[in-house]
This record gives sequence, C-alpha cells and structure tokens, in this order.
Amino acid sequence: MESSHSIIEALVRKIKDEMFSSVDLYSFVSPSAYDTAWLAMVPDPAGGNDGRPMFGECLNWVVNNQREDGFWGESDGYGNPTIDCLPATLACMLALKTWGVGSGNLERGLAFIHDNTEKLLAENHGRCPRWFAIVFPTMIELAQKTGLEIVFSDELEEVLTNIFHHRQRILERYAFLHLEIEDIVKHLSEDGSMFQSPSATVCAFITTRNRKCMNYLQVLVQRFPHGVPSMYPMDEQLIQLSMVDHLQKLGLADHFHREIENILEHVYSHYMSQEQLPQQSLVPVQIYRDALAFRLLRMHGYHGVFVGFLNHEDVLTHMEEDCEYFSSVMYNVYRATDLTFSGEYELQEARSLHGSYLRKHYHWESEIENELDLPWMARLDHLDHRMCIEQLCEINTQWTGKASFTGIYIKMHLIANFNKTRLSCFHNEVLMQLAVKNYEFRQAIYKSELEELKRWCEDWGLSNMGFGREKTTYCYFAVAVACSFLPHDSEVRMIVAKSGILIIVADDFFDTKGSLNELESLTEAVRRWNGKDLSSHSKTIFAALDNLVSGMAAKHLHQQGNDITGDLQDIWYETFASWLLETKWSKSGYIPSKHEYLDNARISVATQTMVLPASCFLNPGAPECKLKHFQNGSITKLLMVVARLLNDTQSYQKEQEEGKLNFVLLHLKDNPKATIEDSISFTKAILDEKRKELLEHALMDDLDDLPKPCKQLHLSCFKVFQMCYNSSNRFDSNTELLHDINRAIYIPLKVQTSKPLKLLPYHARPKKENSKISSTCFDQTYKPRVNPVSSCTGFLPK
Repeated sequence: MESSHSIIEALVRKIKDEMFSSVDLYSFVSPSAYDTAWLAMVPDPAGGNDGRPMFGECLNWVVNNQREDGFWGESDGYGNPTIDCLPATLACMLALKTWGVGSGNLERGLAFIHDNTEKLLAENHGRCPRWFAIVFPTMIELAQKTGLEIVFSDELEEVLTNIFHHRQRILERYAFLHLEIEDIVKHLSEDGSMFQSPSATVCAFITTRNRKCMNYLQVLVQRFPHGVPSMYPMDEQLIQLSMVDHLQKLGLADHFHREIENILEHVYSHYMSQEQLPQQSLVPVQIYRDALAFRLLRMHGYHGVFVGFLNHEDVLTHMEEDCEYFSSVMYNVYRATDLTFSGEYELQEARSLHGSYLRKHYHWESEIENELDLPWMARLDHLDHRMCIEQLCEINTQWTGKASFTGIYIKMHLIANFNKTRLSCFHNEVLMQLAVKNYEFRQAIYKSELEELKRWCEDWGLSNMGFGREKTTYCYFAVAVACSFLPHDSEVRMIVAKSGILIIVADDFFDTKGSLNELESLTEAVRRWNGKDLSSHSKTIFAALDNLVSGMAAKHLHQQGNDITGDLQDIWYETFASWLLETKWSKSGYIPSKHEYLDNARISVATQTMVLPASCFLNPGAPECKLKHFQNGSITKLLMVVARLLNDTQSYQKEQEEGKLNFVLLHLKDNPKATIEDSISFTKAILDEKRKELLEHALMDDLDDLPKPCKQLHLSCFKVFQMCYNSSNRFDSNTELLHDINRAIYIPLKVQTSKPLKLLPYHARPKKENSKISSTCFDQTYKPRVNPVSSCTGFLPK
C-alpha cells in the first residue's frame, strides 16, 4: 500500500508540471480536424492559376493526422470513432481532393466511411442531431462536387433518406436560401470571426472576401500552426474552470488543493471587480462559464457569488427550440442549482425549468440521467468518482456545441461548425492513470479498514447480539464513501463507523429487545459511566461503548494533550436518555406535540453523537473545550433536524404498524382533514428549507465557529441520510445497498486501456491528380437539393 501511495505522489508531481506550469492555456485545447480541413481548402488569392492553398500548414496537418483506422476527428475516451468523425473525415478528404494530394489517405478515408457509417449511425440509437442532419448530407454533396463518389450499402438508403429529409425541413424552416452577404458581414465579430468559429469564418471569407475574415484566419493559423481549435478565441478562465471541475469529478481535487484555490481566487476577483469578466458574444458560452464558476466558487465557500447566468430571459425560447445545442448549458445550470440556499427563488425556478428540459430531451445520456435520478445531495463522492472514471469518454467534452440567437447562426454557423470543444488535458493518460491509481488505493484502504472493523465488532460481541440489524458493512460503507475529503490515513472513518454501529445496536435494543427496567439501568450506567451491575446485552453494549470512548479520549490526550472523556460521555448519555424517553412515551401511550417530539427525536437520531466526537480528530478539528457549544451550534442542530425528518418521511408506515411516534403521523393527527400525502408534503417542505440552510452553513465560513473540515463532516453525514432515505428506506433493506457497496469497495474499476493515437506516415506530395476514385455513383435519392456555388461552399450563396 505504501508503494501505491508513492506512485500516486509521483503522478501528482508530474501532472502539476504538465497542467499547472504551462502559461499557455491553449495547449490544453485539442485541434479540430473539421475546422482545420476547412482552412486547408482556402485558396491563396495570390496564387493565381497555380492553385495553391493559403494555409499549407493546415493541409499538411490533414495529411499527417489521419488515424490508423482511416478517420479524422474526435474519438471517445478509448480512441474509438464517434458519429462526429463522419463529417470531419469527409471534410479532410474534401481538402485533400481539392489540392490533389494524399491519394492513400483518400482511399483509407473512403474505406472508413464505407465500412463504419452504418455502424456509427446505429450506435447513435437512431437519433439524428440537427448539426449532423445538416453537415453530413452537405459534406456528401460537396464531396460529389469535387469528384469524390461515396459508396453506401443498400441498407443505409432509408436511414440516409431520412437524414436528407430532416436536413430539408430544417433549411426550409430557417429560410436558408435567402441568406444575403450583407447579413454575413453584419454578424462578423470585431476580430473578423463568425461566432468565433474557424470553419464558419472560412465560409464567410470565401463568400464575402472580407478582409477582416482573412486577417482572423491568418492570425489563427499563426497561433495554431499544428491544427486549429473549433473555437477561437476561447475564454481562458472557462478552460481553467473546466480543469478544476474535471479534477473534482475524478476525485483528485485534494491532490491539487493549492492550484485549485489559486484559480478560483483569480476567477472570484474578476467576478467581484468592477470590470467583471468580458461579455461573451456567444451567450451560451457565457451562461455555461458563469454557471460553472458559480458552482465551483460556492462549493469552495466564496461569498457574494453572482447568479448572472439566470439573467438571460431570451435564452428560454431558444432552449426549447434548439435544445440540442443547449444540452451542456442546461446541464451546467442544473448542476449549479444543487447549491441553492434558502430564499434563492430564482435558482429554484431555474432548477425546475432546466430539469424539465433535460428530462424531456436528454434522459438517455447516462451522466445527465444520473444527475436527474439522484440529486447531488443524495450521491456519495466515491461512487461519483467511479462513474466519471469509467465513463471518461462521456465527460471529456468541455461544453457541447456553440450557439447564438440570430437567424444567421442557424443558417450558417450551425452548418459550418458542429464540433465539440475539447480539452486535451481530459485525454491525458497520466491524469487517467492517477485517477485509477487513486481510486484503487482508496478501495484497498476501505477493504482493510472494513475487515478491521468487523474484527472489532466480533471482539466486543456486537456482531451476534441476536436481535436487530447487523449493519457493520453498511455503516463503514456510508462513512468511507461519503467522506472522500478525509486523508487516506485518517482515523475519523473508523471512529464514525464504530459510533454508527453502536448507535444501531443500542437503538435496536431500546426498540425491540430490552425491558423498561433494563433500559433504565443501561441509561443510568451510561450517566454514571459505570457498567459493573449490568448483564447480558446491556453489559455488551456498555463494554463496547466504553472501549470506543476510552480509546478516543486516550488518542486525543496523546495527540492534543487534552482530556475529552467527560464531553464524550455527556454526548453519549444525552443520546441514551433520548432513546429511553421515546420508549417511555411508547409504553405509556403518551402522544407528545410535534415540537416536543422533534426536540427529543433530533437527539435520538444521533447524528451529533457521530460527528462531534470525530470532529476532534480532524485537521483542524473542533476544540475540545467547545464540544458542548458546538452541539448547540446552528449546523449541528440543522443536521439533527434534517436527519430526523428524512428518516420519518420514509419510516412512517413501519412505525405506524409498530405503534411508534413519527413526525409525519403527528402532523396527520393534528390535521384530521389532511391525507397522509398532505402530511408528507408538509414534512418535506420543512425538510427542504432546513436542507438549504444546512448547505449554506456547511459551505460558508462565517456562519459557524466550526473549522471547515468539521463542516464537511456534517455535510457528508447529511448526504448519507439523504442517500439512505431519498426515495425509500434503503438502510433497512438487506439488498438495496449491496451493489453500491461492492462497487465502492470490492469490484475493480472497469476501465479500458485507451487506444494510442496512431497516425499514418506522411507521404510525399504527389503531382496534382484529378482522377476519379472508383466507386459506385451515389443514388439519385441523395442528389443535392441546394445548388452549390463552389466545391467548398456549396451551401452558401455568393
């Protein structure tokens, strides 16, 4: 295990050198084969009749960057081609054919298109994104215009016909044929670009011959001589924020704490300054950036974080009409609303709205589906990290698509540039290796600690009490997987897990096994902290409790020089006394008021008994002299209340059958005309408000005296309760958590080895060739419906 830790430290140092020492953030932006191919097609105005490209570097890049499988463009996290590579491959073939180079590349590209189109379309589950419906047919038409004849099997005829029909409907809807040159020039940016898109700007330049467009393209190629990105200029702070988000998703943030804080401090200072960040000409990019910044800054405790990403009312209409192009924007806004505080009604409305859009249009995408099905507050970090590592191909995209709200965008930019902007650091093999090693290292620790915990339970007789729930594995799983912020060598996991096991055993003893006399004797023994007169189960419970408390006190005395024995005993006595009071109420038939019930029930749920003693062992931890003070602190009180209400919303049926008290049932009793659904809704409304208050106290530094790690422990404890009682009582089930437990601790990661990027060898430029590449003519069904103007700009007017 020590060697694994050394490997992780070495990988961390290497990544810090690679990712955080570079001053050029564009080094993280992957080249776009599609955009580079468009630049390669631009003829040099000074070339006369010689017919040479203006940007020979781009043509060379196309020749040198064909994948071994014959395609150009994006691949998934494992190096396999995606649907995106079909138009990109056609664009690269078109560039080569235009200048009569790369016959071998062309043959391999045609073979790839012929062999893989049907497969890639099938893998897309029959869905045809709008960009693909426009770009793919158009690239086929342009290929035909330059003498490339594409071969498709008969089986593809119906599919392709549908795609062409889809394209036609889109073009008719947006009156594509009526686009004027004046419209294009009017929508050029100050830098001469069309929506910051290299490929769209190429189309604008060839159509208008605008000098600003040409200057933009020349600057672009000077900046990126080895393949241009799909967007330029890019928001550099968006790149940094995306890096931070990616590290957090992979569970690596703790290894780069200082680097992340430096980035966030820089971003925060810009947002809080009078200048603000520059406004984006592409509103979706701005919304995406602002939502991501909001989430990351709030999660790291920054105050006064803006919600400017909500102030785009004109966006809503376009989201509904062009939801495909807003998937990442909607998803990011939805994720930002995970961190809604009390009274932030705009964020609540945004969550409802964006959630409904995502459910309607993107329920098939696993990451979005997971976000919608299980809210962030009910997910445990370690399992989230596993999902992101295993589905790396689904989180490599910085943001999906580019969008503007003008008709010109729909008519030109949407056609000319569809690529996803990708960060090369997301494909970093060393980063992936670190993520896997880090996860496996934690799995090994968790497995070892769980075995140690089982031995402790057996040694102290807690495993075979003969009644109640045996939840040793459940308790450790919940603590370890929720508290991924803890260092690998932290003793807090074992302290909280042992406390949780004792709470379950003792609570079950009070509920199901012990007589009133036994329970009173046990509670009195805890008050006096003397169990010599106890017997049977009471003696076993007290002995294990004494071992736990004595061990904690001894460790703290050794580490900190202070004795916390009395404080620990007091916390445990208060918990036992609350259980005894509940038992007396139940046996006597006494029905308390809701206020009286909750005042005791928030103690009997025992969250404070787990988190406050353990907080003394965090770094920095809770000062021992303030344990009692912290017990009355806002965040601890909130945790106690929300944990109790969560439990009561899922256990009322069982407790009604057993004649026990429950907040939902007490509210129903106080309101005879209400239904059980009304009572549940009432309870959940209180719970929702208290949850938001708890979140604010956990994330903001000045609302409680507790150090940050102690607040994180409170939040993690709440997330465990939310996970267990989100939609059912998973904790009392013998099977519901087993799959998650196995994935978190026992089952190895399912991560394929990424294919290395294999490029074809460069071939010497041959003489200009105009010969046809032999193939069967494309079926008449797919003849162009829009008359092309030239081989490269067939879908744009002169």
